[in-house]
Amino acid sequence: MRPPRAPAVRLVSSMLLFALSFALSFALWAIPAAAGVFTISPVRLHMGPRDRAVAVALGNDGDSPLVLQAELFLWRQDAAGADVLTPTDDLVLAPPIVKLDPGTRQVVRLAMVVPRDAVRQLTYRLVMREVPEALPTAPGVSVPVALAMSLPVFVTPPAARRDLACTLQRDGAQLLAQCENRGSAYAQVRELRVLRAGRPLAHFNGGAYVLPGASRPIALQSEPDVAPGPAQLALLFDDGTRRTDELALP
Repeated sequence: MRPPRAPAVRLVSSMLLFALSFALSFALWAIPAAAGVFTISPVRLHMGPRDRAVAVALGNDGDSPLVLQAELFLWRQDAAGADVLTPTDDLVLAPPIVKLDPGTRQVVRLAMVVPRDAVRQLTYRLVMREVPEALPTAPGVSVPVALAMSLPVFVTPPAARRDLACTLQRDGAQLLAQCENRGSAYAQVRELRVLRAGRPLAHFNGGAYVLPGASRPIALQSEPDVAPGPAQLALLFDDGTRRTDELALP
């Protein structure tokens, strides 16, 4: 279950908004705007059963040097579906700290150093964080600027599959799709629509992850006062697969 690789993401750090708000409160201090740009590709990492390591390409498209540092986390979801990140030594990135001059690229490698689960997909997050340098401003004042990019990492055995089941619920006037992943691999819902006789009643557009064994609510944008009754739930997953379920709207 390996979706097409997403394009590299470009991150731009800017102190312009901060400088504006800061200047309103402290008009005597002038804080210059600063910008840094780095790219990461791919933005979602997949390790198969035969992959000892995967490559991550880092680039500096800005006009000043950048220092990036890696942090690795075990990624779980709690009973409410919220993400929980715990520092882990299951994976290593070599090198863990990278200095990039303007206009340069470097490939680093992410490797797993513990045994893999033969049945269930393992889920992690790789956070690449900029190590900022203090910027001189008014006397005695320095403002650090930092960017961070969090990349999902999936270590997947051959037979792992998602198995997502959703029901519709109400939370006051809010419609929710309560989705449970009973499978052994992640599910990512890119689009969710509630229909009745072909007429749209509610929808979600985004990228909601439901990890193996986890359950989470997905808030829907809906018409006011949607009546109870039979409905169809149309799902679009990140790999392009579509599915429609018949269910009841309470």
